[in-house]
Amino acid sequence: MPVSTISVARPTAVGEPAKTKQPKAVWAVAFASVIAFMGIGLVDPILKPIGEQLHASPSQVTLLFTSYMLVTGVAMLITGVVSSRFGAKKTLLAGLAIIVLFAALAGSSGTVGQIVGFRAGWGLGNALFIATALATIVGAATGGTARAIIMYEAALGIGIAAGPLVGGFLGHFSWRAPFFGVSVLMAVAFAALVLMLPEAPKPTERASITAPFKALAFPGLLLVSATALLYNYGFFTLLAYTPFPLNMGTYAIGFIFFGWGLLLALSSVVFAPKLQRRFGTVPMMALALALFAADLAVMAVFTDHRPVLIIGTVLSGLFLGVNNTLITEAVMESAPVERSTASAAYSFVRFTGGAAAPYLAGKLGEHQASLPFWVGAACTAAAVLVLFSGRKLLARMDDHAPANHTPAEAAAITYGED
Repeated sequence: MPVSTISVARPTAVGEPAKTKQPKAVWAVAFASVIAFMGIGLVDPILKPIGEQLHASPSQVTLLFTSYMLVTGVAMLITGVVSSRFGAKKTLLAGLAIIVLFAALAGSSGTVGQIVGFRAGWGLGNALFIATALATIVGAATGGTARAIIMYEAALGIGIAAGPLVGGFLGHFSWRAPFFGVSVLMAVAFAALVLMLPEAPKPTERASITAPFKALAFPGLLLVSATALLYNYGFFTLLAYTPFPLNMGTYAIGFIFFGWGLLLALSSVVFAPKLQRRFGTVPMMALALALFAADLAVMAVFTDHRPVLIIGTVLSGLFLGVNNTLITEAVMESAPVERSTASAAYSFVRFTGGAAAPYLAGKLGEHQASLPFWVGAACTAAAVLVLFSGRKLLARMDDHAPANHTPAEAAAITYGED
């Protein structure tokens, strides 16, 4: 399960015969991973319809993100404990079962408060599943670890990009449809894993729930976590609040965030590694955050101009993709602890701390439409200052050639895997 188990992976050597045939278990987990990652942006296109039909304010509707992210962050502290005691298959199935139940309950809700509560349960299931899926694919796939990671990366990219698109398509019929759609697809994935995924031996060592807290005592990891907490305010503001000033239909919102997801994946895979090797991890991470802060500031100035909001939203995917990949290096190199422990500590801080952003953005937007973007830009700019203030703690990272981490590792950090 830990990200550290895959960090030494390298692409298949030139001339080595490709092994494209994979066990059915791998395809089943990959399919479930696509649906799990779809859940991140699935609700973007239906935020306004939910508010309009359930007579809720933007701040109430954005709590769908807050509850989801808060529980996901806290759950990162226990996923390692659970999987080390019950094994990967049971942890995966438990996560899927929870998502099936709470996604269906969210679709059946009659009030925003109920949806918010059920999204919290969904966050618990998502944490249990995502934290175990990558290691399961690596363990079951043929053709080497690198090929397994490629499959996982493909599932990740498809899920992130397709989530808003699927949400927009189903949301055109009803705001309830995306929730029921996820529930049905996850039920199919659950059945597939029961039938196709063999039971793996339980880990010989059990994870400790206190290890992530002890890891935060290392100044480098605490610095990176604080930086992420601040920039996540801007990130979650963009994700949860932007559909309201855009004031467009479900199809349109879905396509806009689909473009955002595509650029995020492209910059993570193509641009970030090249920029890292040329300019170093910390300088490029600071530049990416500064550009994202500037992007939010421009969106604040031109909140009433829909084309500017559309371009700013899609363009932000470039900056966020670069930062998300580079921050992987920072987290992994910032403390002398297991990578799984570093990831859990980092995810706990960034998600629990940043979970307030969607609600606060909605609340501020009720008073002045541009204010959430200004606050998001300020918090992201503060992240740059925090990063630079402690850059000496991370100086050794650029004293050697950057590690060849994969985009899947970046995703593990970005979406809270341990």
